[in-house]
Amino acid sequence: MHASSLAHVQGLVHKYLSAITGKPLNIIDIGSYDVNGSYKQFFLHPAWKYTGVDLAAGPNVDVVLQSPYRLPFTSHSVDVVVSGQAFEHVEFFWLTWMEMTRVLKPGGVIFLLAPSRGPEHRYPQDCWRFYPDAYRALAKYSSMELLQVSTDWAPHADPESAPWGDTVGVFRQPPLSLAQRWRRQLMQQLRYWTVPGYRT
Repeated sequence: MHASSLAHVQGLVHKYLSAITGKPLNIIDIGSYDVNGSYKQFFLHPAWKYTGVDLAAGPNVDVVLQSPYRLPFTSHSVDVVVSGQAFEHVEFFWLTWMEMTRVLKPGGVIFLLAPSRGPEHRYPQDCWRFYPDAYRALAKYSSMELLQVSTDWAPHADPESAPWGDTVGVFRQPPLSLAQRWRRQLMQQLRYWTVPGYRT
């Protein structure tokens, strides 16, 4: 986890969550395995419950997934979803995205960070890079509100962060209309039957 990614999440927590520190929040971190740092340090408020989620057991992992396309959480049960430096490794990232939106409460937020550039780092694969239009497309695809999006264009002074240009987005779950709920349910069913490995 490079330093600039940690700094981004610290800033997002301050901007979007500092005013509600007294409110209980259910927070899940998708791709939480602590290789060389994690976001957990920014969510250690007594009223907040942080759950680290990843595909392998290890440091900072509370829930081990059987598949990146199924989150073992009830629909609309999570206040904050954070995921950083994970989406580039997910073959069908849009399926994971739809799961993230499924579990998010109305009014809840997603903090999503993924590289727009950087060296190949297969864990176990390295499939994607993201620009702001990709996040706009995700918001449109899932009827989410995109509150902010930006990409680090200039190299960072920190040598560890310099190769990376993170695209950082904040999404909010709006109240869903009946038509939007229907659309999401249909998309859930369609992906179940059409994507290799989804049923595993």
